[in-house]
Amino acid sequence: MKHLLIALSLALASHVVMAEEPKKETKQVCVDVKKDGKEVKDPKTGKTKQLCRQVKQHKKLEGTAVPDGKKK
Repeated sequence: MKHLLIALSLALASHVVMAEEPKKETKQVCVDVKKDGKEVKDPKTGKTKQLCRQVKQHKKLEGTAVPDGKKK
């Protein structure tokens, strides 16, 4: 009986921990496709082709300045 209670409490605790993780923000970054130094154009539309990818957006952490060390 004790083992069953321990297993249930661990299962509930792990579920709560998983629910608290924030979703990572992403943004789409597109780059023009180049071949031999020239942009590749789509024959149907005449626009330049682009390669797009989803990139994770990292938050910049703010910190304090590091004090200068003693000079000899």
